[in-house]
Amino acid sequence: MPALPTLARHAGLTLLFVGAALAGTASGVLFAYSDDLPAISALDEYQPDTITRVVGRDGSVVGEFATERRVVLRYDEIPPVMRQAVLAAEDSGFFEHFGFSVTGLARAVVTNVIEMRKAGGASTLTQQLARKLFLTDEKTWERKVKELLLSVQIEKRYTKEEIFTLYCNQMYFGHGAYGVEAAAQLYFGKPVKDLAVEEAAMIAGILQGNARQSPYVNMNAALRRRNYTLDRMASEGFIPAADATAAKARPIVTRGDPARESSFAPYYLEEVRKHLEARYGAQQLYESGLTVKTPLDPRLQRIATRALDTGLRRVDKRRTGFRRAHPKAVAAGNAIATYRHERWNRALQPGDIVPAIVERVDAAGEAPGHAVLRIGPLHAELTKESFQWTRRTHASQVAAAGDLVDVELLTVDATAKTATVRLEQTPLLEGAVVALENRTGHVLAMVGGFSFQRSKFNRATQALRQIGSTFKPILYTAAIDRGLTPATVLVDAPHSFDAGAGQPPYTPRNYDGKFEGPLTLRTALERSRNIPAVLVMEMLGPAQVAPYATRFGLPGDLPPYLSSALGAGESTLLALASAYSAFPNHGVRMEPTQVLSVTDREGVTLEEHTPVARDAIRADTAYVMTSLLRGVVQRGTAASAASLNWPLAGKTGTVNDYTDAWFMGFDPDITLGVWLGYDEKKPIGNGETGTTAALPIWIDIMRAWLDGRDREHPPEFEAPGNIVFVPVDRGTGQPVDAGTPQAITEAFITGTQPSR
Repeated sequence: MPALPTLARHAGLTLLFVGAALAGTASGVLFAYSDDLPAISALDEYQPDTITRVVGRDGSVVGEFATERRVVLRYDEIPPVMRQAVLAAEDSGFFEHFGFSVTGLARAVVTNVIEMRKAGGASTLTQQLARKLFLTDEKTWERKVKELLLSVQIEKRYTKEEIFTLYCNQMYFGHGAYGVEAAAQLYFGKPVKDLAVEEAAMIAGILQGNARQSPYVNMNAALRRRNYTLDRMASEGFIPAADATAAKARPIVTRGDPARESSFAPYYLEEVRKHLEARYGAQQLYESGLTVKTPLDPRLQRIATRALDTGLRRVDKRRTGFRRAHPKAVAAGNAIATYRHERWNRALQPGDIVPAIVERVDAAGEAPGHAVLRIGPLHAELTKESFQWTRRTHASQVAAAGDLVDVELLTVDATAKTATVRLEQTPLLEGAVVALENRTGHVLAMVGGFSFQRSKFNRATQALRQIGSTFKPILYTAAIDRGLTPATVLVDAPHSFDAGAGQPPYTPRNYDGKFEGPLTLRTALERSRNIPAVLVMEMLGPAQVAPYATRFGLPGDLPPYLSSALGAGESTLLALASAYSAFPNHGVRMEPTQVLSVTDREGVTLEEHTPVARDAIRADTAYVMTSLLRGVVQRGTAASAASLNWPLAGKTGTVNDYTDAWFMGFDPDITLGVWLGYDEKKPIGNGETGTTAALPIWIDIMRAWLDGRDREHPPEFEAPGNIVFVPVDRGTGQPVDAGTPQAITEAFITGTQPSR
């Protein structure tokens, strides 16, 4: 049959012609796109956006700045289980192919032709990397061709290990996390090296659909993708089938936080951020992976934040009472049963104050007058005892179904998913706290307000407020330098002072409206008597006192009026704390420091700060003033702090009409300042002084801070060599024998002590 060889020959020629045509077409396409490709040599200097980390004095991370949350790893830092999970889920033939899979590509082409659409899939790790680094996710033939060409170039230039490392650092895993290390922290709260096999499988499994398959979004989808990856790992021989089966039986237990919990030191971090952006610019701050060392003490910061929160709530409830002003959680049409608050994504622990949604208020039944609350997975009952402070008798008088209320978690039973609570309310009052290390000026803690979310205005560094009687130690410092002593007798009696031409006389009053007659300078300061302070200001002259305010670092110029003796001038809390830190530091004021050093991602130091000292006053004067301020704590307006049984000194401050309440105090190591007030200058409430409003917060902070300190061997305020101690009568200031009733051992600069 001679026709068959001829037919076969013609068919072969036809196939050869078609093949040549296809090859020519492919060559033409490749040639057309080859000149339009980005240069992959840019990967030689691969520096992806990385996280700028702020660390505290203990080396722990206290905050981060980033546009892409990424931690770059080396190949050997990616554990085998993570490598295997990625290969099994995405490209098991990665170490065999040369950039693309011929069979996979052919399968995708056939699918595209049959289904008449540009379907995804068939991309190797190298192709995915090329697309993410140089192209877009647009589904076009042009993009696919470029992706293939780039993949081949990448494979020619880099080793498989280098490509795999780039892939694991570059890819997006959802919720702002890029790379496997950030993904491990996001989903499981641990480094990638510590992941279990099922955890690595879940991360690898959701890679292509992280937005909809994240366990925080769709747990069932995440579970399916994890189990698929485990099966693939077993099929590829990475793990035994029995291990895969056992791993699939375990639930997905997330430990991270997709909401990225706000820092416990937001005001502190904002000061650091402003410094970095001003010096390096926003791009380097958010993309260059700087490491910023700060002196922030995480433990003290948390103590200060909680104490201020508690104190503001306490004063707010005392002065304004209950305010029924709850936001409606369902106002936007949300159902009560499905409502979720971002705070519920984080741990719920006893002592936390958290939002709760009111599911219903019982008018009758088993718990009449109570309300049923939901706090994430927890349920709680708002009993009459829990809102007793409101002086209401029925839950309907404090909340309604759908309201969002603040509650304090008293107990939490995670197994039963129940909690006991106490009703709270968000205070309108504001406050601030600053803690400094005396010998260095390091800012150990800073709280700039009740809530950074409510207001980013930092009341510790930006608010200039009248400082009240906290100025008196600066005034008396000038007096000690001019020859007065703690035993100098002043007179607390009604007095009018000339206020200048055309002005009515200045007639100051004491807080209690009373007058105590003759008393020593020490007693006048301990009891914060106003008339003696103004008399000393008149004696010295405002022009002689003003330079002291400057030397102590207070901002602006002291008003040249007698009323400045009572704190008519203004300061920030940080500046005032810095001023007070000079007393226990032998008269040397250290400039407050929040940034110790900044290094780039390569470890190169960009800036470094050492303590900057400013001589404020003489060491002997500083010790005398410290001794006087210790008396304030031992016998004066801050006597309640004496219960701490620790070497402490400080001064209360109250501004006219009770608009501002202060307490500035220190021990030999740290200086701690507290301020309370409204942003709009108005009274906190009648009788809300530095003693009643600010000092309790200060005591709460100091008490918690002292836990763990060596209470048997406390530090001491060291006296200079020219200080002499003389027993004097507490009332008259005259020298007496030691042990005499009303005797007090007084500190004097040599040559100023009284003689018999």
